[in-house]
Amino acid sequence: MTTDLAGKVAVVTGTAHGIGSAIAAALRDDGAQVHGADVLGADSHDTEKIDLTDVAAVQDFFHRVGAVDILVNNAGGVCGQVGRPLEQVSDEDWQAVVNANLTSAFHCTRAVIAGMKQRNWGRIINISSAAGLTVSKTGIQAYASAKAGMIGFTRQMAHELGPHGITVNCIAPGFILSNPTTALQWQGYGEHGQRELIRGIAMGTLGQPADIANGVQFFASLRSGWVTGQVIAIDGGSAFQ
Repeated sequence: MTTDLAGKVAVVTGTAHGIGSAIAAALRDDGAQVHGADVLGADSHDTEKIDLTDVAAVQDFFHRVGAVDILVNNAGGVCGQVGRPLEQVSDEDWQAVVNANLTSAFHCTRAVIAGMKQRNWGRIINISSAAGLTVSKTGIQAYASAKAGMIGFTRQMAHELGPHGITVNCIAPGFILSNPTTALQWQGYGEHGQRELIRGIAMGTLGQPADIANGVQFFASLRSGWVTGQVIAIDGGSAFQ
């Protein structure tokens, strides 16, 4: 455990399992007081059940948390959907994925920036996806679009908030076997598809949730104070294969 973030208050969304849980644990190890939020509800890591697409619920949550120094917008996912031709995608299915990924990040960011501006210090880290840099391997158009939107949101907010001492950065994870959804995706590839996926990773292995948490620790730290508007692909080298 370090004390790099001692006295800092962090909110991490999507902490029920996988990447979000690892991020919350890593920030605690660095000394931060961490509050988790997830639509799936509470677990042993102080995760509160909250629908981050509900404006009133988000406002109530952040009012109870108080001043936030670090925000990690990790919540999202495919909302149980699978890839289909676009003409078969309903308005409701499209909006559900966009809301879960991009709109939730907008709600949470809007809720914390006034306090960060007052203190002239803040760290916002958005968790996008390789799908936001390239395409969705499962063919979910709304997911690729929302994750690309998070990258654009990161850059725009970095430009807006930089004069107030607030950095905004983004991580685009590669395939991380970390939750029930990715477990089903991994199984769906079959043995041949699994071998091909790993063959396309320069490091030759799948990533772990801790690999993403490591990147968040850097962006949240005091040492990253002159780093903003950046998107880093933590993917074992998939981006340049």
